[in-house]
Amino acid sequence: MQDHYYMLVVKPSSHLELFSDFLVDVVPVGFEEIEDGFIIRSEEDLETIMWGIEQFAEALQRAVGEVIDVDMTLTKEKNDDWIAQYQSAITPIEIPPFYIHPTWEAPKEGMLNIAIDPALAFGTGHHPTTASCLRGIALSVKEGDAVMDVGCGSGILAMAALRKGAIVDACDTDPLSVDNARVNAQQNGLEYRRIWEGPIGETQEQYDVIVANIVADVLVFIASDLKKRLREKGTLILSGIMDKYEEKVLRAYKEYELRERIVENEWVTLILTKKE
Repeated sequence: MQDHYYMLVVKPSSHLELFSDFLVDVVPVGFEEIEDGFIIRSEEDLETIMWGIEQFAEALQRAVGEVIDVDMTLTKEKNDDWIAQYQSAITPIEIPPFYIHPTWEAPKEGMLNIAIDPALAFGTGHHPTTASCLRGIALSVKEGDAVMDVGCGSGILAMAALRKGAIVDACDTDPLSVDNARVNAQQNGLEYRRIWEGPIGETQEQYDVIVANIVADVLVFIASDLKKRLREKGTLILSGIMDKYEEKVLRAYKEYELRERIVENEWVTLILTKKE
C-alpha cells in the first residue's frame, strides 16, 4: 500500500443523478456519494478524471441548455486505509424479495441475496433506476421465465432474475460491463444461459421478460429490436427514463399497455405488456 492517496471532491451545481451515472461509467475504483456531490479516492492521480468531468459538464450544459458549475478539489492525503473507510460507508439495500449487499456483509436469511462490490460494479441497487427495475423484476419475473437484460452493466438485474428462477441472457455494448457481469454472477454462484458483448439484435431468442435500463433515446432507437424478441404475452421493463422524456418512450411503444409506472425522484420505470 502506498503512503498516500488522491482525493477528489466533486460538487456539481445541479443534475447530481446524471453526474452519478457518468462517474459510474468512468471511475474504476468506486466513489462515495455525499449530500451535495461525490468523493473519489485513488492511489492513482485523478487529473484525467477531473478532465473527463469537465468535458461531461460542458456537454451536459449544451444538452439541457442551462449553466452547470462544477466545483472540484483535488488533494493528496495520507493513506490511513481509505478502502476500509469507504467500505464502512457502503450499506446494503433491501428491495423485497432481494437483499443487495457487498461481499464483506453477511447475507440476510429469508431474502434473495445478491453480493456485489461497489468498487467493482456499475450497479449496486442504490441508483433509483436500478432500484425501480428490481421492483419491476419482483413483480414480473416468474420461475422458468426466459429473461433478457439489455445493457446489463454489473449484471445486478440479470442476477435478480436468476435468483427468481428465470433462464437469463444478458448483453452490453461495453466489454468491461460484460466482464464485470460474468465475475459478479460467478461470485454469487449463478450462471447466465448466454452473455455477450453487443446489442440484443445478435440473438434470435424469444423472451417472456425483457429488462432495459438504459436511457430514453436508446430505448426509442432499439424499440423495434426489443419488440421482435418479446413473446406475444411478454413484459417489457424499461428504465433509465427521465420524467420529461417519458412520453417520447411511450410513443415508441404505443402498441403496448402501461401496466405499472414506478417513479423515484425524476426517474421513471415503465412496465409494459402487449395490448389485446
